[in-house]
Amino acid sequence: MTPAIELRGVTKRFLTPSGGVYTALRDLNMTVEPGEFCAVVGPTGCGKSTTLALISGLEPASEGEVDVFGSPVKGIADGIGYVFQADAVFPWKTVLENVAAGPRYRGVSNSDARERALDWISRVGLSGFEDRFPYQLSGGMRKRVALAQSLINGPRILLMDEPFSALDVQTRSLMENELLALWAASSASVVFVTHDLEEAISLSDRVFVITAGPGTVKSNYKVDLPRPRNVAEIRFQPRFAEIYEEIWKDLKDEVLVSYERQKRSGAA
Repeated sequence: MTPAIELRGVTKRFLTPSGGVYTALRDLNMTVEPGEFCAVVGPTGCGKSTTLALISGLEPASEGEVDVFGSPVKGIADGIGYVFQADAVFPWKTVLENVAAGPRYRGVSNSDARERALDWISRVGLSGFEDRFPYQLSGGMRKRVALAQSLINGPRILLMDEPFSALDVQTRSLMENELLALWAASSASVVFVTHDLEEAISLSDRVFVITAGPGTVKSNYKVDLPRPRNVAEIRFQPRFAEIYEEIWKDLKDEVLVSYERQKRSGAA
């Protein structure tokens, strides 16, 4: 079976304001299967968000190959949804107009786009809020709008960059369960970037550990916890603790390397 996502020997460099070169990723290899939910963890600055940018086509690789369903990524790829950490909703549009924007952009008639948007608004639990503007919604509600915006287009791949990190603990848990329910009803492959190892294990089928920058895949772990999952309850299972301990032993070294670098940089 052709992988949904495949990065082979990928290196990504950026020019710095001083005219130097910063290497964010070096010789990174990653494979995500169709329908697989993968989480990516690693210390700050290891290139997790850059990896998503390469998959989406927002950034080109400096070296190596990035394929989506067997085709090289050249520019912004079709069939990819992207949910960012910061709210990416249109502040001047209502919930209904925000969710309907994607289909309308793709040429769907206004009536059909509206009908599909109402369906997705219902699916994410926002019925009755169709005429509200983003400033009238809580943080969790705005995240529901962002999920509906992405999923209404039927993406084959969903990229998520720490989407729930700004939410309080209770709302975050609700949104994680909401995401799992929506994902289970689709066939999308998910790449979910997070700093929270518990969140990574609770949600995913596989966890990739990225080294301190320049980032590369240090290891990946299969999460053999049963589905469907309740993220608040799955963490009490003995197997969850075993997986956490195993991954943390790997991740801890990279976090310490990153921390020591930051200390040296601050003292310089």
